[in-house]
Amino acid sequence: MIAKNPEPPMSRDPPPLTEPPIPVHVAVIMDGNGRWAKQRQLPRALGHRAGVRAARRIVRACSTHGVKVLTLFAFSQENWQRPAAEVRLLMELFVRTLNAEVKNLHKNGVRVRFIGDHSGFPEKLRQLMRSAEEKTAANLGLILCVAASYGGHWDLVQAAQRLCADRVAFTAANLEARLDTAGLPHPDLLIRTGGERRISNFLLWQLAYAELYFSDTWWPDFGDADFEAALQWYAGRERRFGRVPESA
Repeated sequence: MIAKNPEPPMSRDPPPLTEPPIPVHVAVIMDGNGRWAKQRQLPRALGHRAGVRAARRIVRACSTHGVKVLTLFAFSQENWQRPAAEVRLLMELFVRTLNAEVKNLHKNGVRVRFIGDHSGFPEKLRQLMRSAEEKTAANLGLILCVAASYGGHWDLVQAAQRLCADRVAFTAANLEARLDTAGLPHPDLLIRTGGERRISNFLLWQLAYAELYFSDTWWPDFGDADFEAALQWYAGRERRFGRVPESA
């Protein structure tokens, strides 16, 4: 009698594909609006308006990829030194953008938060900012943190002043709890567009261990493919936080 061949063992399901790590918090220095407009012989105002469209794209991309927090550097404290006409235009653009975007952000579950010293802003703009925060406060989707009239030096100084006023121990944890970003995780990935290689007084404390990605693309042209390239670059980084690398 010829023995039957034993049945082959049942094939196992292939192991699940490992998803590339996605940064929890992405911070962006949106640079290049003016140069984008100049190259096209357009007014700088049109460059800033094109920058708003790019911001809309990055918000959508972060929601799609599962990023939890997006912080956009919209207006630095140093930007107050720009020509008065450009500053006035930027204030007007902030107002128009908030009026146009908050309803849609709220519809998509985005929570809006503003950081920075807003005392120099027009009252109408401050009111719109407060309204946006209140309207979206209960949303559970992407946290969109907009840094407006923000500077890292200012943030550290005001946190230290709060520490003194509260009469608590001067510790790293107590200082961090008084930064304008209190309650948010530190950025995992910083993206700067426009070709510059510096952080320009942005989130000085919070960026201590962030991965820094610099793109030569001007901000108005920064699209989905550019963002995905940044995520792929981030996925290839080995984040050690001072520890010995695993391959050592």
